[in-house]
Amino acid sequence: MTTKFDLAGKVALVTGASQGLGTRFAKTLADAGAAVGLAARQADKIADLKTEIDQAGGSAVSVRMDVTDAASVADAITAVEAGLGPIDVLVNNAGIAITKPFLEMEEADYDQVLDTNLKGCFLVGQAVARRMTERGEGGSIINITSILSTEVMGQLSTYCASKGGLTQLTRGMALELARAKIRVNAIAPGYIETPINSEFFQGPTGQALVKSIPQRRLGQEPDLDGALLLLASDASAYMTGSTITVDGGFVLR
Repeated sequence: MTTKFDLAGKVALVTGASQGLGTRFAKTLADAGAAVGLAARQADKIADLKTEIDQAGGSAVSVRMDVTDAASVADAITAVEAGLGPIDVLVNNAGIAITKPFLEMEEADYDQVLDTNLKGCFLVGQAVARRMTERGEGGSIINITSILSTEVMGQLSTYCASKGGLTQLTRGMALELARAKIRVNAIAPGYIETPINSEFFQGPTGQALVKSIPQRRLGQEPDLDGALLLLASDASAYMTGSTITVDGGFVLR
């Protein structure tokens, strides 16, 4: 790893670290030298991840955070900074999807998805950015969007709306925070295989979707490592307001 991608001495916070991509992001940042704050609604689910990072020679703290609750966000950030130091990198990863036809989607479903995927990124991003601004040393905020921020899929209308909004939130944050030396960018993953969705992709509908990807394969979690390390490190010092799409060419169809 070159010096530009080295995160030694940096502190990173990853939301939604209890499973899937969040867990992978935390491990990748730790492997690159960052001390990592692991945040999730159920802190017990990230205890093993903290132990794994610590045993590998890294440094991590685990905190409970409900990204939809400003008080919970503030308490968690305070705990991370007390344990590791000021946050240099934020990965806004926490997100959910509710799969229902549009006409069957209830108001509570809409609120849950938008509150977690969009409001949550706003609350955490704002809280971290305020602290970065007060310190005057800048930092990097990475929002995890999706190719469904510009594409659409049936029965995921609220998810698509939330990720589309997050793309625009990323751009707005980048514009306003640039003079504070805070870079705000996004990663838009395509179809990435995780333990949660692997069974679906083995079925006929999932296989048909895979065949529509120009590379004719699902993405794997390590396929996102390069984009993450680029945006987290000084290698992207002149990037802000950008979205890196990692989808095997899906949006080119």
